[in-house]
Amino acid sequence: MIFQTLLVGMTNCYIIGDKETKDGIIVDPGAYGKEILKKVEELGLKITAIVLTHGHIDHIGALPEVREATGAKVMIHADDAEEFAKAGHYLSNYLGTVISTKAADRLLQDNDKIEVGKLTLEVIHTPGHTRGGICLKIAPDKVLTGDTLFAGSIGRYDFPGGSYAQIIDSIKTRLLVFPPETRAYPGHGPSTTIGEEKLNNPYLID
Repeated sequence: MIFQTLLVGMTNCYIIGDKETKDGIIVDPGAYGKEILKKVEELGLKITAIVLTHGHIDHIGALPEVREATGAKVMIHADDAEEFAKAGHYLSNYLGTVISTKAADRLLQDNDKIEVGKLTLEVIHTPGHTRGGICLKIAPDKVLTGDTLFAGSIGRYDFPGGSYAQIIDSIKTRLLVFPPETRAYPGHGPSTTIGEEKLNNPYLID
C-alpha cells in the first residue's frame, strides 16, 4: 500500500494507493490543491475517489481544484451531505471563505466498503464532531480517525451537529475496540496508537 501524509495548512491530507494498480484516493483535501496534485503525480497515482471524513471547510478547502483536476468521485457520509452541498456550509463563515461544492457522487453509510484498486477501505460512522463524521479503516493496523480522535484529545463537539456524548460513545465503541497497536492517523496533529489513547487520553479515562 502507498500511504502518504501531507500537512495542508493545519489539516492532515492523506493519499492512499494500490502499488500494483496505481489507483488511489485522497482523503480530506483541506488546502494547497497544487501541492496535493503534485504529490499525486510524483506517486504515479490515478485518483479515483476523494473521501471526506466530514464536511468542515478545513477539510475540503482544496476540493473544487482537486476534484476538477482528477475527475474523481467525491464521497461523504449521508448525514453530512445536506450541509456539504450548501454554499457557505458548515464552518466556512468562520474563516471568511465561502466554497460552493457540487453534491457528492456517493453518500456513505456505516460499514460501506471503498475499493481502491485491490485495496478495500471500511467506513466507520463516528458522529459527535459532526453528524456524519467518519473514520476509515485502511489496513488491519491502520485507521484514519478524522476529527473524532486526536493524540491526547478528541474533536470539538461545540459546532453545529456536534455532541460530546456522541463523540465519546463513537470513540469508545467504534475505535477503542481495535487492537492497541493499531496506528491512528487523525485529521490534525501527529499519529498515535489506540492503546496509547485508551490508557492516557484524559477524555477517555473513566
